[in-house]
Order: sequence, then C-alpha cells, then structure tokens
Amino acid sequence: MIVLEFIRDQLLVMDWLNVLIQKLLLAFGLDPTTHLFESVNFFIYDAIKIAVLLFVLVFVISFIQSFFSPERSKNTIMKFSGLGGNFIGSILGILTPFCSCSSIPIFIGFMSAGLPLGVTFSFLITSPMVDLAAVMLLMGEIGSVTVAILYAVFGVLIGVFGGWLIGKMHMEDQVKSLDEHVNLWSAEEQTFGQRCKNAAIRSLAILKSTWWAILLGVGIGAAIHGFLPAEWIANFAQKSKGFSPIIATILGIPMYSSTFGTIPIAAQLYLKGMDIGTVLSFMMAVTALSVPSMIMISRVIKKKLLITFIAIVTVGIILAGYVFNLLAPLIL
Repeated sequence: MIVLEFIRDQLLVMDWLNVLIQKLLLAFGLDPTTHLFESVNFFIYDAIKIAVLLFVLVFVISFIQSFFSPERSKNTIMKFSGLGGNFIGSILGILTPFCSCSSIPIFIGFMSAGLPLGVTFSFLITSPMVDLAAVMLLMGEIGSVTVAILYAVFGVLIGVFGGWLIGKMHMEDQVKSLDEHVNLWSAEEQTFGQRCKNAAIRSLAILKSTWWAILLGVGIGAAIHGFLPAEWIANFAQKSKGFSPIIATILGIPMYSSTFGTIPIAAQLYLKGMDIGTVLSFMMAVTALSVPSMIMISRVIKKKLLITFIAIVTVGIILAGYVFNLLAPLIL
C-alpha cells in the first residue's frame, strides 16, 4: 500500500513538483491566498507534469508496441471471430498512443489489409478514447485508480459492441476505394537501440503535435481551478442531473483536443463538483467524435456508415455516463 501511494503521489501526481513550484511563486512575491496564485501554480505544475508523464509513458508504451508489428497484429486478430475479434481490435486501440486523427491511418491500414469492418471500427472507436498513457494521467489527475480503470473498461466496451453492431450491419459497400492508401503491413526486425530510438522519436512527435492542446486544456483547467466557484458547477450538475451526460456529450463533439489536453479540464470539473459520469462523457466525446476527426474519416467511408458510426458511439458514450453516475456511490 505504501509503495502504491508513493507511485501515485510522487510519480503520477508529482506532489514534489507542486511543492517546488509553490515555493518558486512565493519567492517571486505572489500572494498564496489569491485566485491568481492558485491558477498560475496549477498551470505551471500541470503543464510540466503532463508533458513529462506523456513523454515517459508514450516512450514505454511505444517500446512495448514495437514488438507487435502491424502484420503480427493482423495475424492475431484473424485468429478470432465474432466479439472476440472486436475485443482484440479494441485492445489494440488501447495500445496505440494516438489522438483520433493520427489513429485513422492505421484504421485505413486495417481495412486495406482485409480485416473485418466491425473489427476495424472497434479499433477506431477505442484508440482515441482510451490509451494506457491517458489512463495513467487520468489516475493522477482524478486521484482514483478505480475511476481510471472503469473509464478504460467502458471505452473498450463501447469499442467492442459498437464495432460488433457495425459489423452486423454488413456495410462493407460504404467503404470508399483504398487503393491510393499506403499498405502498413511491411515491418522489419529492430535492435534494442532502434526500438528505444523509435520510441523516443514517437514520444517527441506526439508531444510536439499535442503541446497546444495540453496548454489549452491546462489553461482552461487553471481558470476553472482558480476562478470558477465550485457552487456554480455543483448547481449546474444538480439542475441538469437527469440530462447532464447527454448535454456533456453534445457539448464535447464540436470540440477538438487530444486526451491529454482534455484530462485537465475533466479533472477540474470533477473536483469542483460535477458528476463523474458527466465529466467522463464529455471527455469521451471530445476525443472520439471531434469534427476534424469525422472530416478525416469521411474521406474513406461513405455518409451512411459515417452517420451510423457517430450515432452508435454517441449513444454508447451517453449510456456510459449514466452508468458511471449510478456506480459513483459505490466507487468513490
């Protein structure tokens, strides 16, 4: 228990960094009793913490992932049928530390390789919504291992059953020609040094592509943390209790951010009193159904399949929010 608390507090939450930044702000003469102090402290602390954790976690995950080439992943999936194939597709989605836009090329590769349509959609649904790095960050921000694990479980369930439903609809005719897309199934053996180098390159690339979303998310989170009264959020949550997951999902769809940029906002909304299911519905909608992602995916699938995909994922996210809220008294 002591070891787990140390890992959570010092490695994930990075309490030592928070204390250090507070001391630096005091040295610069900021008044610790003001909202400005709270917001500035939160912004610097969370931005550094998320950037460091993101790099380290993506490095580790990418190194592990290097042992599972696309060809090996394809062969693994082809051994399973029915929900088993959808489950493996969703698990592969967890292992890819990408935002929705960058997971789409791999989705295209899966379709080009001839994998079942439902399995490819299980991957596409889960990949941006849940990955190991995001789950670890969520654990540190929310402060609950149970919530982070259940978030991952619900993300996988939405991917499994969403992909399964799409597969049962037999909408293969709704996929556009993929001839012009690059086949992703070529792979070569790598040395230990190459794996480390490639993992570092991927970590830096993801950090470079998401830094603006992280800063934006942390900035909004800092404003909520320092200036937005908790009673406002609690009052909104109370008034819209019966519809809050629906409202959160609808509000999240037009936005665009990576999981890492959304987590600070979600954490502060939760810590200010919003229902956990409502917060996580918002987070799922932002990462899985953003408008830019839907524009990209519309290049490879037709309108009917796109609308079906959006409808299934939207309903899944809303239902997950309601179930989270029902479970909240038991898990929090």
